[in-house]
Amino acid sequence: RKTREFAETVEGSHVTFVSNNAYENTPESLGECFERNAEGMLKNMAIHELALLVSFYDVSVDNIESVTADKEFSSMQTLPGPSGQDFTDFDKIKFTIKTKTGKEVSVAADRCGGTDSFATVTDTKGEEVFRYWMPDDEDKATVQKLQAKYPTAMPYFFTQDPDYVTVKERAAKFTATGEEAEGLATIAIAVETLRVAEYLTPTLMEQLK
Repeated sequence: RKTREFAETVEGSHVTFVSNNAYENTPESLGECFERNAEGMLKNMAIHELALLVSFYDVSVDNIESVTADKEFSSMQTLPGPSGQDFTDFDKIKFTIKTKTGKEVSVAADRCGGTDSFATVTDTKGEEVFRYWMPDDEDKATVQKLQAKYPTAMPYFFTQDPDYVTVKERAAKFTATGEEAEGLATIAIAVETLRVAEYLTPTLMEQLK
């Protein structure tokens, strides 16, 4: 929200949502990741960013005018998983979507990018003028406590914990009282987000061949 609000104050601004995981950059680690998340990166790791695009940037399969992969950043590999079966997926991907209604937004995701995710705003010259990190300073103390309590859990669970709590509280309140669950994606948004992921995956894979 803070990124979108700041972008509205900068004429001609461009937003990029960046999602990072902390897998080791080895065939063994990524192969295990590819098999365990066989639905693919865009339906798994980057699905949250795609939901933002559907919710706030008019992105839908029918409204996508173009999608362009950043070939310098992106990487696609075919690796064996623990079962011995090969799986093809992105270990990192960056792309820009332009819609038929004139909006433009970018997403980047890196399986080996670390534990922190963020969003940036750039101006018409391509210079970064704003960056919002997740976790922010307020959440870092919570992350440290959770890391100590659950040392074997994936790091991204810790950074996303405050958001999961908010989602559960709002959904539970809606169930109990009927109060609108403000800010939560609807089933319709979820369905369209999956449609977008299914559209983008083969399109981007073809661009990276």
